[in-house]
Amino acid sequence: MNAPVITIPQANPGAGYRALQAEIDAAVARALASGWYILGGEGRAFEGEYAAWLGTARAVGCANGTDALALALRALGIGPGSAVATVSHTAVATVAAIEMVGATPVLIDIDPAHYTMDPVELAAVLDRPPAGLPPIRAVIPVHLYGQAADLAPIMAACTAHGVAVIEDCSQAHGATLDGRKLGTFTEISCFSLYPTKNLGALGDGGVVATHDDALATRVAALRQYGWHTHYISDEVGVNSRLDEIQAAVLRVKLAHLDAQNARRQAIAAAYDYALMGGALKPPARRAGAAHVFHQYVLRAADRTGLQARLRAEGIGTGIHYPMPVHLQPAYRGRVAMGPARCAQTERASAEVLSLPMFPELTDEQVAQVCAALRRL
Repeated sequence: MNAPVITIPQANPGAGYRALQAEIDAAVARALASGWYILGGEGRAFEGEYAAWLGTARAVGCANGTDALALALRALGIGPGSAVATVSHTAVATVAAIEMVGATPVLIDIDPAHYTMDPVELAAVLDRPPAGLPPIRAVIPVHLYGQAADLAPIMAACTAHGVAVIEDCSQAHGATLDGRKLGTFTEISCFSLYPTKNLGALGDGGVVATHDDALATRVAALRQYGWHTHYISDEVGVNSRLDEIQAAVLRVKLAHLDAQNARRQAIAAAYDYALMGGALKPPARRAGAAHVFHQYVLRAADRTGLQARLRAEGIGTGIHYPMPVHLQPAYRGRVAMGPARCAQTERASAEVLSLPMFPELTDEQVAQVCAALRRL
Protein backbone atom coordinates (compact mmCIF):
# COMPACT_ATOMS: atom_id res chain seq x y z
CA MET A 1 0.00 0.00 0.00
CA ASN A 2 1.41 3.38 -0.99
CA ALA A 3 2.10 5.95 1.72
CA PRO A 4 -0.07 9.10 1.59
CA VAL A 5 1.40 11.94 -0.45
CA ILE A 6 2.13 15.05 1.58
CA THR A 7 0.65 17.99 -0.32
CA ILE A 8 1.02 20.54 2.48
CA PRO A 9 4.48 20.38 4.03
CA GLN A 10 5.11 21.43 7.61
CA ALA A 11 7.80 23.90 6.45
CA ASN A 12 8.86 25.05 2.99
CA PRO A 13 11.91 27.33 2.76
CA GLY A 14 11.87 26.98 -1.03
CA ALA A 15 8.49 28.73 -1.10
CA GLY A 16 10.06 31.60 0.83
CA TYR A 17 12.68 31.99 -1.89
CA ARG A 18 10.19 31.79 -4.73
CA ALA A 19 7.92 34.41 -3.15
CA LEU A 20 10.78 36.94 -3.23
CA GLN A 21 12.79 35.47 -6.08
CA ALA A 22 13.20 38.60 -8.19
CA GLU A 23 14.38 40.68 -5.23
CA ILE A 24 16.65 37.95 -3.88
CA ASP A 25 18.20 37.21 -7.25
CA ALA A 26 18.93 40.91 -7.75
CA ALA A 27 20.50 41.13 -4.28
CA VAL A 28 22.68 38.07 -4.89
CA ALA A 29 23.78 39.45 -8.27
CA ARG A 30 24.68 42.72 -6.56
CA ALA A 31 26.77 40.92 -3.97
CA LEU A 32 28.51 38.81 -6.58
CA ALA A 33 29.28 41.81 -8.76
CA SER A 34 30.82 43.68 -5.83
CA GLY A 35 33.84 41.36 -5.76
CA TRP A 36 33.86 41.50 -1.94
CA TYR A 37 32.45 38.36 -0.33
CA ILE A 38 33.37 38.43 3.37
CA LEU A 39 32.68 41.26 5.88
CA GLY A 40 31.87 43.87 3.26
CA GLY A 41 29.17 46.40 2.56
CA GLU A 42 26.25 43.97 2.46
CA GLY A 43 27.09 42.63 5.91
CA ARG A 44 27.53 46.10 7.40
CA ALA A 45 24.25 47.25 5.87
CA PHE A 46 22.39 44.20 7.17
CA GLU A 47 23.80 44.67 10.66
CA GLY A 48 22.69 48.30 10.71
CA GLU A 49 19.25 47.52 9.33
CA TYR A 50 18.74 44.64 11.73
CA ALA A 51 19.74 46.73 14.76
CA ALA A 52 17.38 49.51 13.66
CA TRP A 53 14.51 47.05 13.12
CA LEU A 54 15.14 45.32 16.45
CA GLY A 55 15.80 48.44 18.51
CA THR A 56 19.34 47.79 19.74
CA ALA A 57 22.47 49.88 19.34
CA ARG A 58 24.35 47.18 17.45
CA ALA A 59 23.89 43.87 15.68
CA VAL A 60 26.82 41.65 14.67
CA GLY A 61 26.44 38.94 12.05
CA CYS A 62 28.10 35.55 12.44
CA ALA A 63 28.08 32.12 10.85
CA ASN A 64 25.09 30.58 12.66
CA GLY A 65 22.90 30.75 15.74
CA THR A 66 25.01 28.31 17.75
CA ASP A 67 28.07 30.51 17.21
CA ALA A 68 25.99 33.56 18.16
CA LEU A 69 25.36 32.06 21.60
CA ALA A 70 28.98 30.99 22.00
CA LEU A 71 30.24 34.43 20.97
CA ALA A 72 27.86 36.11 23.41
CA LEU A 73 29.05 33.88 26.24
CA ARG A 74 32.71 34.52 25.40
CA ALA A 75 32.12 38.26 25.12
CA LEU A 76 30.75 38.19 28.67
CA GLY A 77 33.81 36.31 29.87
CA ILE A 78 31.97 33.05 30.46
CA GLY A 79 33.87 29.83 29.82
CA PRO A 80 35.68 27.16 31.84
CA GLY A 81 34.91 27.51 35.54
CA SER A 82 31.40 28.84 34.88
CA ALA A 83 28.00 27.19 34.74
CA VAL A 84 25.16 28.36 32.50
CA ALA A 85 21.49 27.55 33.10
CA THR A 86 19.13 26.92 30.20
CA VAL A 87 16.35 24.50 29.27
CA SER A 88 16.34 20.94 27.94
CA HIS A 89 13.29 21.55 25.72
CA THR A 90 15.16 23.39 22.99
CA ALA A 91 17.23 22.76 19.91
CA VAL A 92 20.40 21.03 21.07
CA ALA A 93 22.33 24.05 19.74
CA THR A 94 21.58 26.00 22.93
CA VAL A 95 23.37 23.46 25.10
CA ALA A 96 26.07 22.78 22.49
CA ALA A 97 27.02 26.47 22.55
CA ILE A 98 27.51 26.39 26.31
CA GLU A 99 29.87 23.45 26.03
CA MET A 100 31.64 24.99 23.03
CA VAL A 101 33.01 27.72 25.33
CA GLY A 102 33.98 25.23 28.03
CA ALA A 103 31.16 26.13 30.42
CA THR A 104 28.92 23.67 32.25
CA PRO A 105 25.20 23.49 31.37
CA VAL A 106 22.49 23.25 34.02
CA LEU A 107 19.06 22.31 32.69
CA ILE A 108 15.88 23.87 34.09
CA ASP A 109 12.39 22.48 33.58
CA ILE A 110 9.69 24.26 31.58
CA ASP A 111 6.35 25.86 32.25
CA PRO A 112 4.12 23.24 30.57
CA ALA A 113 1.64 25.77 29.17
CA HIS A 114 4.19 27.85 27.23
CA TYR A 115 7.15 25.40 26.96
CA THR A 116 9.63 28.00 28.26
CA MET A 117 11.90 28.17 31.29
CA ASP A 118 10.18 27.75 34.67
CA PRO A 119 11.24 30.88 36.60
CA VAL A 120 10.32 29.31 39.94
CA GLU A 121 12.72 26.42 39.45
CA LEU A 122 15.37 28.77 38.10
CA ALA A 123 15.15 30.89 41.26
CA ALA A 124 15.48 27.75 43.38
CA VAL A 125 18.54 26.61 41.42
CA LEU A 126 20.19 30.03 41.71
CA ASP A 127 19.51 29.98 45.45
CA ARG A 128 20.85 26.44 45.85
CA PRO A 129 22.79 25.19 42.80
CA PRO A 130 23.34 21.45 42.29
CA ALA A 131 26.39 20.23 44.19
CA GLY A 132 29.72 20.04 42.46
CA LEU A 133 29.08 22.71 39.83
CA PRO A 134 31.11 25.83 39.15
CA PRO A 135 29.23 29.06 39.90
CA ILE A 136 26.27 29.85 37.64
CA ARG A 137 27.25 33.02 35.81
CA ALA A 138 24.69 33.19 33.02
CA VAL A 139 21.16 32.09 32.16
CA ILE A 140 19.88 31.52 28.61
CA PRO A 141 16.07 31.59 28.45
CA VAL A 142 14.80 30.34 25.08
CA HIS A 143 11.88 32.18 23.50
CA LEU A 144 10.45 28.98 22.06
CA TYR A 145 8.12 28.45 19.09
CA GLY A 146 7.74 32.20 18.57
CA GLN A 147 6.72 33.61 21.92
CA ALA A 148 8.40 35.05 24.98
CA ALA A 149 9.78 33.24 27.96
CA ASP A 150 8.57 34.65 31.28
CA LEU A 151 11.32 37.25 31.37
CA ALA A 152 10.37 39.46 34.33
CA PRO A 153 10.84 36.84 37.09
CA ILE A 154 13.78 35.28 35.24
CA MET A 155 15.57 38.61 35.07
CA ALA A 156 14.67 39.46 38.67
CA ALA A 157 16.17 36.20 39.94
CA CYS A 158 19.30 36.72 37.87
CA THR A 159 19.72 40.32 39.03
CA ALA A 160 19.47 39.19 42.65
CA HIS A 161 22.37 36.79 42.07
CA GLY A 162 24.49 38.96 39.76
CA VAL A 163 23.94 36.55 36.85
CA ALA A 164 23.91 37.63 33.19
CA VAL A 165 20.91 36.87 30.98
CA ILE A 166 21.32 36.05 27.29
CA GLU A 167 18.06 35.87 25.33
CA ASP A 168 17.95 33.03 22.80
CA CYS A 169 15.62 34.56 20.21
CA SER A 170 16.31 32.04 17.46
CA GLN A 171 12.61 31.22 17.08
CA ALA A 172 11.19 34.63 17.92
CA HIS A 173 12.22 37.26 15.36
CA GLY A 174 9.74 40.07 15.83
CA ALA A 175 7.91 38.65 18.84
CA THR A 176 7.19 41.13 21.60
CA LEU A 177 6.54 41.23 25.33
CA ASP A 178 4.63 44.20 26.73
CA GLY A 179 5.04 45.92 23.37
CA ARG A 180 8.82 45.55 23.24
CA LYS A 181 10.69 43.27 20.85
CA LEU A 182 12.37 40.20 22.28
CA GLY A 183 16.11 40.57 22.07
CA THR A 184 16.08 44.06 23.61
CA PHE A 185 15.44 43.19 27.26
CA THR A 186 18.89 42.00 28.26
CA GLU A 187 22.51 42.98 27.83
CA ILE A 188 22.92 40.70 24.84
CA SER A 189 20.71 38.48 22.68
CA CYS A 190 21.17 35.91 19.94
CA PHE A 191 19.30 34.93 16.78
CA SER A 192 19.64 32.04 14.37
CA LEU A 193 19.07 32.78 10.67
CA TYR A 194 18.65 29.14 9.64
CA PRO A 195 16.49 28.83 6.48
CA THR A 196 13.28 27.80 8.28
CA LYS A 197 13.38 30.61 10.86
CA ASN A 198 10.98 33.54 10.64
CA LEU A 199 13.95 35.46 9.25
CA GLY A 200 15.92 32.80 7.40
CA ALA A 201 18.95 32.94 5.14
CA LEU A 202 19.47 30.62 2.18
CA GLY A 203 22.12 28.85 4.22
CA ASP A 204 23.44 29.36 7.72
CA GLY A 205 23.69 32.65 9.56
CA GLY A 206 23.35 34.21 12.99
CA VAL A 207 23.19 37.56 14.76
CA VAL A 208 24.29 38.84 18.16
CA ALA A 209 22.49 42.01 19.27
CA THR A 210 23.29 44.34 22.15
CA HIS A 211 22.73 47.82 23.51
CA ASP A 212 26.41 47.97 24.52
CA ASP A 213 28.74 49.26 21.81
CA ALA A 214 31.87 47.94 23.54
CA LEU A 215 30.32 44.48 23.87
CA ALA A 216 29.39 44.48 20.18
CA THR A 217 32.91 45.48 19.24
CA ARG A 218 34.25 42.55 21.25
CA VAL A 219 31.85 40.12 19.57
CA ALA A 220 32.91 41.47 16.17
CA ALA A 221 36.55 40.86 17.06
CA LEU A 222 35.92 37.38 18.46
CA ARG A 223 34.12 36.27 15.29
CA GLN A 224 37.31 36.93 13.31
CA TYR A 225 40.29 35.53 15.25
CA GLY A 226 40.19 38.21 17.95
CA TRP A 227 41.25 40.92 15.50
CA HIS A 228 40.73 44.58 16.35
CA THR A 229 43.55 45.37 13.92
CA HIS A 230 43.73 43.33 10.70
CA TYR A 231 45.94 40.23 11.10
CA ILE A 232 46.63 41.03 14.80
CA SER A 233 44.89 38.76 17.33
CA ASP A 234 44.49 40.59 20.62
CA GLU A 235 42.79 37.52 22.05
CA VAL A 236 41.95 34.04 20.85
CA GLY A 237 38.97 34.20 18.53
CA VAL A 238 37.25 32.01 15.95
CA ASN A 239 36.17 32.17 12.33
CA SER A 240 32.42 32.79 12.41
CA ARG A 241 31.42 35.29 9.73
CA LEU A 242 28.16 36.00 7.93
CA ASP A 243 29.03 36.02 4.24
CA GLU A 244 28.05 38.81 1.86
CA ILE A 245 25.65 36.74 -0.24
CA GLN A 246 23.64 35.67 2.80
CA ALA A 247 23.67 39.24 4.13
CA ALA A 248 22.28 40.48 0.81
CA VAL A 249 19.51 37.86 0.92
CA LEU A 250 18.70 38.73 4.53
CA ARG A 251 18.38 42.43 3.71
CA VAL A 252 15.62 41.55 1.25
CA LYS A 253 13.87 39.22 3.66
CA LEU A 254 14.11 41.61 6.62
CA ALA A 255 12.07 44.18 4.69
CA HIS A 256 9.23 41.63 4.44
CA LEU A 257 9.53 40.12 7.94
CA ASP A 258 6.80 42.09 9.69
CA ALA A 259 4.28 41.28 6.95
CA GLN A 260 5.29 37.61 7.00
CA ASN A 261 4.90 37.46 10.79
CA ALA A 262 1.42 38.95 10.38
CA ARG A 263 0.61 36.19 7.89
CA ARG A 264 1.80 33.57 10.38
CA GLN A 265 -0.46 35.12 13.02
CA ALA A 266 -3.41 35.03 10.61
CA ILE A 267 -2.78 31.34 9.86
CA ALA A 268 -2.59 30.65 13.60
CA ALA A 269 -5.91 32.44 14.15
CA ALA A 270 -7.51 30.23 11.49
CA TYR A 271 -6.15 27.12 13.18
CA ASP A 272 -7.42 28.39 16.55
CA TYR A 273 -10.91 28.81 15.14
CA ALA A 274 -10.90 25.36 13.58
CA LEU A 275 -10.00 23.80 16.92
CA MET A 276 -12.79 25.54 18.86
CA GLY A 277 -14.88 23.06 20.78
CA GLY A 278 -12.65 20.12 19.94
CA ALA A 279 -10.50 17.90 22.10
CA LEU A 280 -7.25 19.54 21.01
CA LYS A 281 -6.45 22.97 22.39
CA PRO A 282 -4.71 25.83 20.59
CA PRO A 283 -1.27 26.87 21.86
CA ALA A 284 -1.41 29.02 24.98
CA ARG A 285 -0.44 32.66 24.59
CA ARG A 286 1.45 34.40 27.36
CA ALA A 287 -0.31 37.49 28.68
CA GLY A 288 1.20 40.64 27.21
CA ALA A 289 3.15 38.71 24.56
CA ALA A 290 2.76 38.82 20.78
CA HIS A 291 3.43 35.33 19.40
CA VAL A 292 4.99 35.16 15.90
CA PHE A 293 4.40 31.41 15.41
CA HIS A 294 7.69 30.04 14.29
CA GLN A 295 5.78 26.86 15.09
CA TYR A 296 2.10 26.23 15.79
CA VAL A 297 2.29 23.45 18.36
CA LEU A 298 -0.49 21.13 19.48
CA ARG A 299 -0.26 18.66 22.31
CA ALA A 300 -1.81 15.19 22.07
CA ALA A 301 -1.56 12.09 24.21
CA ASP A 302 -1.86 9.98 21.03
CA ARG A 303 0.58 11.98 18.94
CA THR A 304 1.37 9.10 16.61
CA GLY A 305 -2.31 8.62 15.81
CA LEU A 306 -2.84 12.34 15.28
CA GLN A 307 0.15 12.55 12.98
CA ALA A 308 -1.11 9.57 10.97
CA ARG A 309 -4.60 11.04 10.59
CA LEU A 310 -3.21 14.31 9.29
CA ARG A 311 -0.76 12.51 7.01
CA ALA A 312 -3.67 10.56 5.50
CA GLU A 313 -5.11 13.93 4.43
CA GLY A 314 -1.82 15.04 2.89
CA ILE A 315 -0.82 17.28 5.78
CA GLY A 316 2.76 17.24 6.98
CA THR A 317 3.68 17.74 10.63
CA GLY A 318 6.86 18.03 12.66
CA ILE A 319 7.98 17.33 16.21
CA HIS A 320 9.91 20.09 17.95
CA TYR A 321 11.49 18.35 19.84
CA PRO A 322 11.12 14.56 20.13
CA MET A 323 13.91 14.01 22.66
CA PRO A 324 14.98 16.48 25.36
CA VAL A 325 18.66 17.34 25.43
CA HIS A 326 19.20 15.56 28.75
CA LEU A 327 17.96 12.24 27.29
CA GLN A 328 20.04 12.37 24.11
CA PRO A 329 22.96 9.92 24.02
CA ALA A 330 25.61 12.65 24.00
CA TYR A 331 24.24 14.24 27.19
CA ARG A 332 22.36 11.53 29.09
CA GLY A 333 23.60 11.02 32.63
CA ARG A 334 26.23 13.76 32.56
CA VAL A 335 24.32 17.08 32.47
CA ALA A 336 23.15 18.70 35.70
CA MET A 337 19.44 19.41 36.17
CA GLY A 338 17.25 21.31 38.58
CA PRO A 339 15.22 19.56 41.31
CA ALA A 340 12.25 18.88 38.97
CA ARG A 341 14.56 16.68 36.86
CA CYS A 342 12.93 18.10 33.72
CA ALA A 343 9.74 16.11 34.33
CA GLN A 344 7.48 18.57 32.47
CA THR A 345 10.00 18.66 29.63
CA GLU A 346 9.82 14.89 29.23
CA ARG A 347 6.01 14.95 29.18
CA ALA A 348 5.92 17.68 26.57
CA SER A 349 8.47 16.01 24.32
CA ALA A 350 6.22 12.93 24.09
CA GLU A 351 3.13 14.94 23.09
CA VAL A 352 4.02 18.03 21.01
CA LEU A 353 3.23 18.20 17.30
CA SER A 354 3.77 21.14 14.93
CA LEU A 355 1.25 21.93 12.18
CA PRO A 356 2.20 23.45 8.81
CA MET A 357 3.41 27.00 9.44
CA PHE A 358 5.09 29.26 6.92
CA PRO A 359 3.83 32.54 5.43
CA GLU A 360 3.59 31.23 1.88
CA LEU A 361 0.80 28.77 2.77
CA THR A 362 -2.10 29.61 0.47
CA ASP A 363 -5.59 30.33 1.75
CA GLU A 364 -6.67 27.07 0.13
CA GLN A 365 -3.97 25.11 1.97
CA VAL A 366 -4.89 26.75 5.28
CA ALA A 367 -8.53 25.88 4.66
CA GLN A 368 -7.56 22.26 3.98
CA VAL A 369 -5.66 22.04 7.27
CA CYS A 370 -8.56 23.68 9.12
CA ALA A 371 -11.05 21.23 7.62
CA ALA A 372 -8.87 18.34 8.77
CA LEU A 373 -8.63 19.83 12.27
CA ARG A 374 -12.41 20.12 12.52
CA ARG A 375 -12.70 16.43 11.68
CA LEU A 376 -10.36 15.32 14.48
